[in-house]
Amino acid sequence: MEQSRLFKIVYHLLEKGKSTAPELADKFEVSVRTIYRDLDAISSAGIPVYATQGKGGGIFIMQDFVLDKSLLSQREKEQILMALQGISITEHNQSDELLIKLSRLFQSKVTNWIEVDFSEWYKNTSKTDLFHQIKSAIFNRSTISFSYFAREGNHSNRTVEPVKLIFKNKDWYLYGFCLLRNNFRFFKLTRIKDLKISSDTFLRNAENIPKIETTIQNETKLPVKLKFSPKAAFHVYDEFIDNVSEDTQGNLYVNIDLPDQETLFSYLLSFGEHVEILEPDYLRHSMKEKLGLMLEKYIT
Repeated sequence: MEQSRLFKIVYHLLEKGKSTAPELADKFEVSVRTIYRDLDAISSAGIPVYATQGKGGGIFIMQDFVLDKSLLSQREKEQILMALQGISITEHNQSDELLIKLSRLFQSKVTNWIEVDFSEWYKNTSKTDLFHQIKSAIFNRSTISFSYFAREGNHSNRTVEPVKLIFKNKDWYLYGFCLLRNNFRFFKLTRIKDLKISSDTFLRNAENIPKIETTIQNETKLPVKLKFSPKAAFHVYDEFIDNVSEDTQGNLYVNIDLPDQETLFSYLLSFGEHVEILEPDYLRHSMKEKLGLMLEKYIT
């Protein structure tokens, strides 16, 4: 208890800058005599505690103590604060107090360099709530269950030991051990429904978790040549960035390798009438067939 109180006194003085013996005694619920004895112990440990008398006086730690004793450079301190601010985005502001404490200890101002909003432009908090529920399950090592809608169109009930949340290509994924498949799997958060956190816990050592880069399935890709009308320019540059060329009429051309799977058609259709598949021929014909089937639904 005494060692814990000594640490708390040091932190309190670093955070507040200055305090009086009666204030410390009241805060830590001990006598003033005990506080002075604690200050002697702190000073004996090499921490420069000073006291001044009179109006405006009090007990304080030398202002540059943390800076002088720290093994971190000023730049390294700034990097830690910036990284912690990034983490606080996913912590739902739960790291704000720690961020403030470290900034005071480092005697550095926090640069407000990042802001992330999990919600859509329309009001929808379900995605954010799901993220934090899964995050809580990961930290508590709680098994979770949910309905999952697979890419092929079917859905199944899954029980998973959650390991990690991963942000990849604009979407969040859960990585965990699926008890149904008896293997590690990725689950896209937008396809997870009816999440339930179990009271059952699991124990899985880090060395037993395969490296993620070796478990991601390599998708079969094919080279695709696309033509876009000028009206789709904003969408094209959002998606393809540097792989875009332009002709004299303002039409845009993209040569890129895309996954050879059913979702490719849905992706291309998101550009509406502003996209045309130029190559390969079989993909062009397949799109024509799908458009024909879609047209039949609107012909009476």
